[in-house]
Amino acid sequence: MYSSKISGVGHYVPENIVTNDDLSKLMDTNDAWIQERTGIKERRHIKKGDGNSTSIMGVKASKIALERAGLTPDDIDMIVFATLSPDMYFPGGGVQVQEMMGMRTIPALDVRNQCSGFVYSVSVADQFVKTGMYKHVLVIGSENHSGGLDFTTRGRGVSVIFGDGAGAVVVSRNERKSGGILSTHLHSEGKHKDELALQGPATQHWVPEIIAENDQENIPYYPHMNGQFVFKHAVVRFSEVIKEGLEANGLTTADIDLFIPHQANLRISQYIQHKMKVADDKVFNNIQKYGNTTAASIPIALSEAWEQGKIKENDLVVLAAFGSGFTWGSVVIRW
Repeated sequence: MYSSKISGVGHYVPENIVTNDDLSKLMDTNDAWIQERTGIKERRHIKKGDGNSTSIMGVKASKIALERAGLTPDDIDMIVFATLSPDMYFPGGGVQVQEMMGMRTIPALDVRNQCSGFVYSVSVADQFVKTGMYKHVLVIGSENHSGGLDFTTRGRGVSVIFGDGAGAVVVSRNERKSGGILSTHLHSEGKHKDELALQGPATQHWVPEIIAENDQENIPYYPHMNGQFVFKHAVVRFSEVIKEGLEANGLTTADIDLFIPHQANLRISQYIQHKMKVADDKVFNNIQKYGNTTAASIPIALSEAWEQGKIKENDLVVLAAFGSGFTWGSVVIRW
């Protein structure tokens, strides 16, 4: 058995910045209301015609990750693509990335685990590298939420939270005798599947067009979230799965050099940080700038943290996510 490591990180977000004040012009909300409940000040949205889509943003982030890993597309043995907002129902974004990057006929796997999608995807990549089947696996989290949100007062509880963007990492064979990805831990509880869910079409042809064409309004096409219920479960499951990962490696919260939670809500991150007694300088949050980018949130944050010099060799980095499904997981890394 081999071990794996993250050899390169990268991210991309659209240039279009949407502030809370911008949203207040579309729905009954305001900057203070949004910040108090979510911690979000602004987010990025794709503008129609700007050349971006879920898969294209994934490619842009991937190119940066590959360059930082010192690799080319020909070096990649597998793609794992996590998203809840694919360009189309099928085929998935993974094969689009494979084609756009001119890669060999390598396997492309799509993961639909929403907010925990990136953690699940890293776990999948870790297993393929550990067994020796593949040496370099490209893991992508990318989301185009803005194409499918309800920008009216009716949808404000959800629509003010989400943003667009992509992050990517390369999971490679670890040639060192120690360190790398120490362990991954995954869970689900499907009985709560209806508390955070969407039933509807894809982001390229969304509800306004469907309503216009059919002269009807089908509310299930918009995301639904029972916010308080999700919050209560998230803080419990976050704590559990972080503790599980640390204990599996004989570690404690005092050993953490950097904790990167899924950027769901700043209040959740702060609650977990307080509960675990982790210092401010050991927690990385960027939801203030980007909102919740679901499968992209952890890789975007990981890439930004690395760029800012907050991750150094031998640092203990813990990733954790919770989201729709419910699904949740953690990754413990010795960088």
